Amino acid sequence: MPSKVFYGSPRQSRLEAKETLPAKLDLILEQLHLRDRVKDERVIIKMHTSNNIGYATIHPIFVRKVVQAIKDGGGKPFVADVSWDTAGAEQRGYSTEVLGCPIYPVAGPDEKYYYEHERPYKSIQSWKVAGFVQDASFMVNFAHVKGHPSCGFGGALKNLALGCMAGETRGQMHDAMHYDPYWFPEKCPDAETRRKIAESCPAEAIVEDKKNPGQMHLHMEQCNQCGRCLQAAPPGSLKIDPVNFHTFMEACAISVSEVMSTFEAGKAIHLNLATLMTPVCDCFGFTTMPILPDSGIFGSDDIVALEQATLDIIGKTKLIEENLPLVWDIHFREGHPFCQLHGPYKDPYKMTEYAEQCGLGSREYELVDVYPLEKVERAALPYTPA
Repeated sequence: MPSKVFYGSPRQSRLEAKETLPAKLDLILEQLHLRDRVKDERVIIKMHTSNNIGYATIHPIFVRKVVQAIKDGGGKPFVADVSWDTAGAEQRGYSTEVLGCPIYPVAGPDEKYYYEHERPYKSIQSWKVAGFVQDASFMVNFAHVKGHPSCGFGGALKNLALGCMAGETRGQMHDAMHYDPYWFPEKCPDAETRRKIAESCPAEAIVEDKKNPGQMHLHMEQCNQCGRCLQAAPPGSLKIDPVNFHTFMEACAISVSEVMSTFEAGKAIHLNLATLMTPVCDCFGFTTMPILPDSGIFGSDDIVALEQATLDIIGKTKLIEENLPLVWDIHFREGHPFCQLHGPYKDPYKMTEYAEQCGLGSREYELVDVYPLEKVERAALPYTPA
């Protein structure tokens, strides 16, 4: 049976507050019966508070509504994110006074509060689940949707996969992209050729390895698989292989499965806010112009169905290429907009495939619009007196 995904469109029929996204969030929380499910629960609201001068993350008014719903139901909410983002979160509007609940560093202020889960995967032997995650009894996973340089797309899955792990595991997940070999030095012993390979990449994604002379290091995050380096490299010396990029996505799915294993069935809901979508993660600490039209707000008990529906709705829109940084290189104009943005091997649907394989949910869904648009023949423009 398809999972239900509740949806609020960013569009309005009339100029009325009840048709805006925060009001539609209220309707989604009602459909998910959040208030009925959190009595006496210690509820973690896992979100991204960004850092530095980032401002495209979830506006406090949305978070406050979730906090209030949890309190109405008799739950005890708190917001959590990684330590360097919660430190200074008040500068971006996230404080106890504004949100109505405390904000904690998810693995403690020094990233040393975690529970270790053994589950070998390539170069990763164990997963260090953040202590404040595992100690909670209920989760509201509230993600801001954006592009992501490692996997094309950052939403609810990525919010848990990286944001609920201690720093050491996050680093290992990125390093796992280098587990499968892609550089074969015996096929290119010439230093001058290696220099030409590095110079061929406009994003400086491939460089000579500082620690291992004669080796080339590919920065997967910067690589959009344009293939220019392959034209400069001797045959067989370099591979730009899907397996390296897909490793990160599979690691994310495994990470989420470890996180969700700490909660009883039915003790989590997942929300995606697809507005002010930027090309890279909010952890960059700054905000660019939006590169896609707003697509709305989504909620479900099924994280896989949620991500699939979010991607499908976004997939009906087009990149706003004129809003991209001038150095951005678009060379691929097929498939999903996030795939066009970051390259064909960073297809965001791979994450939902791996998540489904991990038993996290189903890619089949029923989309339920909580406030469908109406065809309006005439409607007065409301006026607020001065």
